[in-house]
Amino acid sequence: MTGLADKFQQTVEQRHSYARKWKQRTGGRVVGYLCTYLPEEVLYSAGVLPVRVMGGHEPQDVTEPHIAGYYCAWCRDTLAQGVLGRYDYLDGLVTAHSCMHIRQTFHSWVKHHPIPYSYYMYMPGQVHTPQAEECLCREIEAFKCSMEEWVGKDISEDAIRDAIQVYGKHRRLMGELYQGRKGAKVSFSGAEALSVVLSSQVMDKGEHNQWLEEALSAPSSGVDAPLRLMMLGSVIDDVALVELIESLGAMVVTDDSCTGTRYFGDNTPLHTDPYTHMARFQLRKPPCPIKDMEERRRPAHVLSLARDYGVQGAIFVQEKFCDPHASDFPTLRVALEQVDIPSLKLEVDVTTPLGQLRTRIEAFMEMLQVEV
Repeated sequence: MTGLADKFQQTVEQRHSYARKWKQRTGGRVVGYLCTYLPEEVLYSAGVLPVRVMGGHEPQDVTEPHIAGYYCAWCRDTLAQGVLGRYDYLDGLVTAHSCMHIRQTFHSWVKHHPIPYSYYMYMPGQVHTPQAEECLCREIEAFKCSMEEWVGKDISEDAIRDAIQVYGKHRRLMGELYQGRKGAKVSFSGAEALSVVLSSQVMDKGEHNQWLEEALSAPSSGVDAPLRLMMLGSVIDDVALVELIESLGAMVVTDDSCTGTRYFGDNTPLHTDPYTHMARFQLRKPPCPIKDMEERRRPAHVLSLARDYGVQGAIFVQEKFCDPHASDFPTLRVALEQVDIPSLKLEVDVTTPLGQLRTRIEAFMEMLQVEV
């Protein structure tokens, strides 16, 4: 998959160029989103390109007037991209209700750097309750009505169903890609898989599906994974960090993050009502810690991932000052320890100090190799 992996990674690195070219080629609008609880199918059905706003991993000093310095690194980095004009091609900015840091990023961006269209969609916090599905269905319908008013045309039910089909196919293909990482011979490395998922969040899903089908149909004998690791965190978008880990003799075979398995989640069975289908996907996919209340689903889900992928060690990558994942870490660490899976916690800021992290990762891997 080397050539294709480069193609996916180049798209991530050149995501602004991709969006601008798409806009020029199609004449369509581009809307950025901040949280993956936003139902992209609504945007796609309106002929809009959904693009996840990502950070630049570069030093910046422009967000202090807008957002507190103790807010998480991801929020400060993504807001900086807006302040610095990196996303000046966006026609709109949307997000779903999640943590207060993302909320502040959204409101600061919209208030201080106005954009033609903006929408904040409510997303239930207690996703397991009986009322959550009906509530979210109404919120998605309201989002769709707002989108219709903005684009100046009705969004037909057929268009929504077509979008659901495209996204459903994407989730099935991503499931196939991850399935190829469960055996003793791993078809796709952690760095390759991360590039695939990240690129899917900045590309037209139909085009990305074609690339995925090509990647999955390419012959591959796989490679051995001498030390099988999983990565956990809120946002893991630094391919260089995964490449560093894998260069030291391990393979990242799975993950739990909103730039990984939590993004494409479980492929929810198709429901006759499109709004119910979209709502159920968001409510039933592996939850973010901010949505894992009161019935904790995350420990069982993480242990299931570890078992299915034969994980021997776990690396937590926490964005500095990310309160939900900081609170989540102790519970997950204990759950993993109870099944003899050691873990390492790495805290990262806007810039990732790979040299410093390398020493800690090497020590962790040496410990795992001794235990194995």
